[in-house]
Amino acid sequence: MVVRLLHGAGLRSSYLHAMSLGSVALCLCLWIRAKTVDQHERGNAERRALFTGLWPPTLWVIGDSLREYE
Repeated sequence: MVVRLLHGAGLRSSYLHAMSLGSVALCLCLWIRAKTVDQHERGNAERRALFTGLWPPTLWVIGDSLREYE
């Protein structure tokens, strides 16, 4: 049902796979940036990078589900 709604909204599997790869790049950029900030802000910056690192598997699996539906 959710996959049907996403497909009806115009999302395609290739879009979600690209977003998954983009979120990997975003996570790496945030992680590298976390190493450049001072110690007081570093913990928050690293948590932001780790949170972003949780997105790729989720987006990839949703993309696979959409690919099966297509």
